[in-house]
Amino acid sequence: MTIGVFVMGAGRAGRALAGALRASGADIDIVGLHGRSDGAITARIARAHVVLVTVRDRDLAGALTELYDAPLADGAVVLHASGAQDPRAALDGLRAAGHPAGTFHPIVPLADPALASAALKGAWIGVDGDPPAVAMARRLAGALGARVVEIPAGAKSRYHAAAAMAANFPVVLAALAAAQLEAVGIDPEAARSIVSGLVSAAADSLRSLPARQALTGPVVRGDADTVARHLVALEDDPEALAVYVALSWAAVELAAAGGTDAGRLAEILTSLRRSTSPGDRRS
Repeated sequence: MTIGVFVMGAGRAGRALAGALRASGADIDIVGLHGRSDGAITARIARAHVVLVTVRDRDLAGALTELYDAPLADGAVVLHASGAQDPRAALDGLRAAGHPAGTFHPIVPLADPALASAALKGAWIGVDGDPPAVAMARRLAGALGARVVEIPAGAKSRYHAAAAMAANFPVVLAALAAAQLEAVGIDPEAARSIVSGLVSAAADSLRSLPARQALTGPVVRGDADTVARHLVALEDDPEALAVYVALSWAAVELAAAGGTDAGRLAEILTSLRRSTSPGDRRS
């Protein structure tokens, strides 16, 4: 059976998913791609077995409520692509009208619709909701060549926080690291290339190894002297110092799980504690 899909939201995510589903070769018919500037929802939505809502999080509740007056087919599934929001009242209104609802959240950046098909192959899709909605989400994910993870009940905010850490914070760390290289006189383009190479290498390691084995650097080596020198060097950049300390604490836990000598890790923790207590920093 061909699945009719109506995509509500014509931004990058909506265009990316519509294009990828259209190009998938599966029995999927994109019956409509509706943007905010298109006015009222067209009658084409009545041909959809599933409505995929891909608007911005702040607009999600309003978009779902707008579907109340749309000519939805009986039993049409409504999926939304937000990993952070779950507008309960709006979703319950759709459920009361006979439309199973749930989440279809691609855990992959969709900044360029032209690259979406390749980006989604092998990627993960977070799903939840009513059983028919989850079943439909799984079918769409399968058409894209993506994998599915069910978002545990009540855990959506933490799930999305984890995704945000992984997707966003490497860029922040790269910017902070490049700034340190530039501060000592290294050319900005060279600094960016050095840092991006290191970030790529770390990501490559994580594809084949658990984090405790992929970790490199002075903490996992138990090199307390190097960590102490880093802390002193960063004292004139409080933002970078705070990030270094926080992540070094987490690195100590990983290193301990990987078997690094406990005595050396204790020395590192002593240095980290001093760096968070200005009065003791040089004691």
